[in-house]
Amino acid sequence: MLHGLHGSNKMLKNEIKWLKEYFRVIALDSRGHGKSDKPLHYTLEEHIQDVINLLNHLEIETGYLMGTSMGSYIAQGVAIKVPNRAKKLVLIVPKSHGKTSSMQELFARHAEELEGLTFEEKLSRVSKYIFHDPIAVQEAFSAFYDQQAVLSSPQEQEVANKALEGFDFRDHLQHITASTLIISGKYDGLNPPERGKEIASRIPGSTFIEFIHSGHAPSIEEPERFIKEVTNFLLA
Repeated sequence: MLHGLHGSNKMLKNEIKWLKEYFRVIALDSRGHGKSDKPLHYTLEEHIQDVINLLNHLEIETGYLMGTSMGSYIAQGVAIKVPNRAKKLVLIVPKSHGKTSSMQELFARHAEELEGLTFEEKLSRVSKYIFHDPIAVQEAFSAFYDQQAVLSSPQEQEVANKALEGFDFRDHLQHITASTLIISGKYDGLNPPERGKEIASRIPGSTFIEFIHSGHAPSIEEPERFIKEVTNFLLA
């Protein structure tokens, strides 16, 4: 399980609770995030290789990959680079290419409104553009954001954003052999449904689902439907 930008595996605690009833669940903190080391520079390619190295270290020949937002970019990269290792792929609120991180794109679009705010204040302000029910999502993540304000410095945030600059998987998605489920939220201002549909059009045999009462956090905004769709897919 692969979390989103500026997050950690703490963001996946609900999904872990559900899925561990059926699977051995491994949820890492990506490079530069959570309890992992915070180097001054790293790339998306290194994120991808970190997952492959972890599979090798744990002697996992094949498995399922589930990635949310940034985690979905990493999951795509792994499924492209070592297609024999990924049997199933769950891409949540994904995109397949970007000049910058989706958060940086959003901040740029609303630069005047966000001028002079701290990173945490910016997150709070733009939540209305990201989630269908921002209050519910903020309450669910309140403990995480309180901790994140301590653990993630502005420099670490900048380094994490730069790692996502200029990637493009579009010409390689056709080589993914994993059975793939793609979930987007109708009101997602970071990675709107069009980006999920684009991925679905390029991965052979993939399934796309749009959650009509969700933004960038379908697992929180529509939890019952989310766990039903994901578990049905993984157990099929």
